[in-house]
Amino acid sequence: MARVLAPPLCTRRARRGPRWAGVGRIGAPLVCAIALAGCGSAHTGATAAPPSAAVPASVPLYAEAVVRPEGALKSRALAVGRALTHGSNPYLALLGALQTPGSPRPAYAGQVAPWLGARAGIFLTSTAGSEQLLKLAAAGLLGGSATSALSFGSGGLQGAVLLDVSSAAGARSFLARAARRAGAHSDSYRGVAYEASSGGLALGMVGSFAVIGSEAALRSVIDTTLGGASLARSQSYRKLVALAPPQTLAHLYSDPPAAGLSQAGEAGMLALLAGSRQSNISLVPGGSSAQLDADSLTGASSSAPGGLLSAGAQGAGALEELPSGSWLALGLGDLGQTLGQDASALAELSSLLTGSGAPSTSGAGALVSLESIVSALVVPLQALGANTAQARTDFTSWMSSGGIFASGSGLLELKAAVAINSTDPARSRAAVAKLAGALRRAGDATEQVSLPGTEAAAAVHVSGLPLVLYIADGRASNGRTKLVLGLGEASVAAALAPPGTLAGSATLAAAAAHLGAAGGATAVIEVPTLVGLLESLQLTEEPSLAKYVPALRAITTLDAGARQLSPEVQRLGVYVGLREAG
Repeated sequence: MARVLAPPLCTRRARRGPRWAGVGRIGAPLVCAIALAGCGSAHTGATAAPPSAAVPASVPLYAEAVVRPEGALKSRALAVGRALTHGSNPYLALLGALQTPGSPRPAYAGQVAPWLGARAGIFLTSTAGSEQLLKLAAAGLLGGSATSALSFGSGGLQGAVLLDVSSAAGARSFLARAARRAGAHSDSYRGVAYEASSGGLALGMVGSFAVIGSEAALRSVIDTTLGGASLARSQSYRKLVALAPPQTLAHLYSDPPAAGLSQAGEAGMLALLAGSRQSNISLVPGGSSAQLDADSLTGASSSAPGGLLSAGAQGAGALEELPSGSWLALGLGDLGQTLGQDASALAELSSLLTGSGAPSTSGAGALVSLESIVSALVVPLQALGANTAQARTDFTSWMSSGGIFASGSGLLELKAAVAINSTDPARSRAAVAKLAGALRRAGDATEQVSLPGTEAAAAVHVSGLPLVLYIADGRASNGRTKLVLGLGEASVAAALAPPGTLAGSATLAAAAAHLGAAGGATAVIEVPTLVGLLESLQLTEEPSLAKYVPALRAITTLDAGARQLSPEVQRLGVYVGLREAG
């Protein structure tokens, strides 16, 4: 279920916006929503200051993009956008970020291009209502049309879009027309004039930036430009942005500890990549590929868990133990500390893909629901990683590294399992019955069984899933004790005694070549096989998944790897291979 998005760009005549490429479209909606629709010819007169110089230092989420790239950056971004969206104007829908109440979506060439500068940014002071950004980003990213504009103000998004301008007069004219149509009235704050509507929307020129957002957010921009602490000058932001790779088209900065972000929406997807650390995700388009570099602070001041994919050397080692032939393989590190957060992030991501837990809407011919497949592994992981003293004693106390794998192209050949390495065989063996009991109390039918090569095993019959979920503990062929959650007996056998492993395989060699200096691979996904499996199960028409299928068809491979850039900063690199646009 990889997510990888792409950025914004345009030809001189076309209109476009942003996007990103990465693992399961993880957290990129914000990057997409601000890398607005523009591209085009060179411009002059833009401010030298980045939008982050006018953004308050305390914001939890901030994204910035080059919205009028030039040269190689422009051609690469266009190639990535066209490959993912299958359209010549892939980012047109993202102009919805500039659409205000009472106004139609602006036309890029006539209404925006004459005054738009090089960069744009968007920040949120609260994640409430941020699903609007997801919908807008998905529309631009998948080549569809957004059903509505962003709704800033009371009851809507709390934050603002900041646009670098090449013509202050042109920007003021655009904002004035939008304000009139929104029924806004003139107001001022600390000597800066702006327009505000009764619904809490505010528009105005603040310094060298055109600002559209909630009134409180616009006022915070004014405070910042008049001497308040700015994000551009904050220590963590400066440290992370300084490490961003060359040719970065867009980046997304997150500061969850300072903001107390929930695990919902973008926050949950971002946690999947970077955990609850301060982090910065950079998007670098490569034409036939895209690279995401997620850098997070790991020093003494950032002791929070680091996210599902930032497993480092321990996760890379666990990946090598997984069966050869896996089209999905994910190495996990330090599960005793991170499993709870990893399981929560996976649950949030799966809810987005399966319709937020709503009943399956698959066609009558579907062999199985996507929800039942995902929940079969996510629900037990949530039980294992529960934030209770009992769960820590019974489960996470004996865990070290682990991995998730899947192989097979159809339901009958499918092998999928989670394999967790144990440091205490007695405790992991006892955990089989304890986990089965927890699932039984939650409503699943369970029974104790005997499986070859295991010392303890239980079968769980998951509603809506034709495969039995087995919980088993046994000694693997490499001598390590593992607890396995496997879909069917064959999955347990593959986890404990694979005929071959990924260590030294062509799959990992290719991943290493793709990632380069990004570090040892911690995840590899062959996306065409994933799409083929979904098709064989007749799941690609589920409304919750169908909108992602065109973009998934454009992706060939997805590889991820982590390494330590410095004692304080870890980088997760994600490589996304793309088919050329047809």
